[in-house]
Amino acid sequence: MSNIYESAEATLGFISSPCLTKVELRVACRGISDRDALSKPDPCVVLKMQSHGQWFEVDRTEVIRSSSSPVFSKIFLVDYYFEEVQRLRFELHDISSGNNGLRDADFLGAMECTLGQIVSQRKLTKALLKQGNTAGKSSITVTAEELSGNDDYVELSFSARKLDDKDFFSKSDPFLEIFRINDDGTESLVHRTETVMNNLSPVWKSFKVSLNTLCSGDQDRELKCTVWDWDSNGKHDFIGEFHTTFKEMRVEQEGKQIQWECINPKYQMKKKNYRNSGVVILNHCKIIKMYSFLDYIMGGCQIQFTVAIDFTASNGDPRNSCSLHYIHPYQPNEYLKALVAVGEICQDYDSDKMFPAFGFGALIPPDFKVSHDFAVNFDEDNPECAGIQGVVEAYQNCLPKIQLYGPTNIAPIIQKVASSASEEMHTKEAMEYFILLILTDGVITDMADTREAIVHASHLPMSVIIVGVGNADFTDMQILDGDDGILRSPKGEPVLRDIVQFVPFKDFKHASPAALAKSVLAEVPNQVVDYYNAKGIKPKCMSDYESTRTFSP
Repeated sequence: MSNIYESAEATLGFISSPCLTKVELRVACRGISDRDALSKPDPCVVLKMQSHGQWFEVDRTEVIRSSSSPVFSKIFLVDYYFEEVQRLRFELHDISSGNNGLRDADFLGAMECTLGQIVSQRKLTKALLKQGNTAGKSSITVTAEELSGNDDYVELSFSARKLDDKDFFSKSDPFLEIFRINDDGTESLVHRTETVMNNLSPVWKSFKVSLNTLCSGDQDRELKCTVWDWDSNGKHDFIGEFHTTFKEMRVEQEGKQIQWECINPKYQMKKKNYRNSGVVILNHCKIIKMYSFLDYIMGGCQIQFTVAIDFTASNGDPRNSCSLHYIHPYQPNEYLKALVAVGEICQDYDSDKMFPAFGFGALIPPDFKVSHDFAVNFDEDNPECAGIQGVVEAYQNCLPKIQLYGPTNIAPIIQKVASSASEEMHTKEAMEYFILLILTDGVITDMADTREAIVHASHLPMSVIIVGVGNADFTDMQILDGDDGILRSPKGEPVLRDIVQFVPFKDFKHASPAALAKSVLAEVPNQVVDYYNAKGIKPKCMSDYESTRTFSP
């Protein structure tokens, strides 16, 4: 089966896509054997990444002289993409004195892994392998931390008291604007409140804004706040302004009311007894922590990956080379290509590497009745397969034993996985998120039941990926993917979240498996975050990780 993996991996390279986040990798080694008895090694770690089957150096640590258990201060900063397999190689070299190059260095060992493995465990320790893949006594530990993007939110609410009256026949209609002063002195509008009509002591509605938008991650950045009297012709009358910082606003969190005098500079210059044009009060300042995908993964959340394979008769007799299920000795079929491409990504986030695999649309032994959710390994009590390789083998072994039939019903398998996700939901903890990969060759025949099942599943920690295999017309399948509109159940109930991603495999027939995986998995991180944030569920084990997510001082 190695040729299936070779085929799936042969073109796994870098694809330009928006970087999900940046990750800092810290490296330490232990038990490095001495090059000779008289001196300790002078270690240096070189980080390489794989692209198109070739290893390229990304960066290297400093050289630490005379150390058999070095902790390097150099931090590797790498872009992280959930939807790609990012292969890393850490090479340890003993650099000879007086020469920091690798030409005369002694190779002490290497460790290969994926970035997904590191971030899912947060700290990965593995033996360093020498030439011939023999393990010595030395090991390397790589620790990952997400580079905080200040993507938390702040909830603010303001009111004012005794604002200047700018209208002759009524009171002012005030609104408040907040501007961020940029490094080049320009102003960026952060928020504009609603207008409170005919009121000199308005209370504006609370609002949320990201801290990044508010002050670009700098608590001391100047904020300019202006108060206006709204006019229907757009020529609003200036009431006054004040300047502050987010650091000053945070005082309100400590229970201290904070307020600012609203000043009109022209009045201040002209009027001797001028005090202010009113007072603006900060009633509420609350930081709302927005956790990221990596917060949940590093907090211990596991991705539970399940595969469902279409065994309906429209696939063609597996013994025929024209069948979509035909097992070619050297060229994997589309089912295998899609399975390996997506499964390779997801397996890094599942610690036990045991994956349930189901089939639908076939007559199965011993009584050959049609089933739409049978275990591919025929063990209904334990449908899990060991690794993606185990799923591949179970799939190949079951083909001769079943009879392809129909119809193409996928609601039962969605409901089966939803049942497991429902049990997880009741824990109210971010421990397991379910991804169901459905591989099918045709338009489904139980659309109403499937819509109902997806609407139900949208309330659960679950995502559904559907890959259309073969050349069928999959136009009707786009209904299930909420990108073109809101999916509703037959009763009219809308999905709570968009959890379905559908792609036809033929769109990626001439692209790399990485391109397919990237397309179908790109939305998963946001789906995970949307679910847990909406439920108000924090990542587990945050106490020792929180320090990396706090707002920078």
